[in-house]
Amino acid sequence: MHPIQMVDTRRQYLKIKKEVDAAVLGVIDSSMFIGGKVVQQFAENLAAYNGSKYVITCANGTDALQIALMALGLEPGDEVITPSFTYIATVEVVALLRLKPVFVDVNPDTFCMNIEKLGQAITPRTRAIVPVHLYGHATDMEAVMELAARHGIPVIEDNAQAIGGDYRFSDGTVKKTGSIGTIGCTSFYPSKNLGAYGDGGAIFTDDEALAAKLKMIANHGQQKRYYHDLVGCNSRLDAIQAAVLDIKLKELDNYINARIAVADFYDKAFAGHPHITIPTRAAYGKHVFHQYTIKLEGADRDELSNWLAEHKIPSMIYYPVPAHRQKMFDSFGGNDLDLPVTDWLTQRVISLPIHTEFEKDQLDYITEKVLAFFNK
Repeated sequence: MHPIQMVDTRRQYLKIKKEVDAAVLGVIDSSMFIGGKVVQQFAENLAAYNGSKYVITCANGTDALQIALMALGLEPGDEVITPSFTYIATVEVVALLRLKPVFVDVNPDTFCMNIEKLGQAITPRTRAIVPVHLYGHATDMEAVMELAARHGIPVIEDNAQAIGGDYRFSDGTVKKTGSIGTIGCTSFYPSKNLGAYGDGGAIFTDDEALAAKLKMIANHGQQKRYYHDLVGCNSRLDAIQAAVLDIKLKELDNYINARIAVADFYDKAFAGHPHITIPTRAAYGKHVFHQYTIKLEGADRDELSNWLAEHKIPSMIYYPVPAHRQKMFDSFGGNDLDLPVTDWLTQRVISLPIHTEFEKDQLDYITEKVLAFFNK
């Protein structure tokens, strides 16, 4: 049996090695390392895949979120609503731009933004809503967009963990996550479902004027070289990463299906267990399983994690400390907030290995050891 990895990027690479090596060497041979046809071609292919009119590539997912907020022209002190149960980057960029993060609780089943709590958090100072498609499961975007439209608030989708996911509206319309809000943002960190061999990110929108502004901000605020109309930043996806991502984009649906197959295996093994709640799959969305995250009841999560480690099975806890309880947000009074579901989840979730290269004997071994923990 191969050693079990949380994410097995090497074995995934070996399956596309010939194409990747040729593409990387092609970039090196061209000496066009920044920008150029390779980056443009990837952006166009990604836009077509995601059903978005415009894609602006950038250096990483955090930059994507920051550039998106900058493009909305927000002022210091403006409120941005976001879940606290998310990776810190979602909220870090809000504080970095001197905006005010407004934390809302999540649903205990989907781990995504609670729509009722979102409605209660909107004030006259709310200038943006940032729903997070966590672990690969979509937020209820139809409800988010209805609330946002009612109040005239733009929506920035944090799609870093759910690229390739589908959202089905009540009228039967299906859209990709990241293509629904005013702006969508994603990350190409190597462990993502569409991961680079370095770092990278992208921004999606259907608004032509907004796309032009996003592109300018990502390129030092310039549209014409050396003429800087906006305060921007320097955030580029390099051509080598674009070349790799363009190859992997063609495989993304296969990668997603492989992850779903692993999730199906886990679901079958753990269904009905008194101490394990398997991930929810809401009828409105296609879960792409960036993570396979279970909830534990009546069991010590740290003991399970240690037990798995003893048997050479990795696991991760995403996220042990929610954003509102991080020291960096002390000035926003985070410790005084009442987000009971978020706090409850941080004590109970644990993520098992999931990737595209699993073999049955590995999955048998993982599920056997998880179940053995509760019988020891």
